[in-house]
Amino acid sequence: MKTLIFLVTIILVSPIFGIILADIVGFHEPLDIAAEKVELHDLSKDMNWTPLFNYTIPDLSPEIGYIISGLLGIATILGAGLVFKRRGKQH
Repeated sequence: MKTLIFLVTIILVSPIFGIILADIVGFHEPLDIAAEKVELHDLSKDMNWTPLFNYTIPDLSPEIGYIISGLLGIATILGAGLVFKRRGKQH
């Protein structure tokens, strides 16, 4: 139960660090900066291969999209862990 409370807490505060404070200090992803310096073309403008591009969901605030992305990520990891755990018991 403590782990679940911890996970929910960090998911709920993640927009503070990932969006709000990043905007205040002007943080940009290091790989994005490196790509700009070597003048690489940004393929994300040509194709969007992820349903939650930049952790956003259309028509929702970026903070809510960030939280939903976190919940989906944790659910995916936990789900995969449960599948592997069950498969390990079968052998």
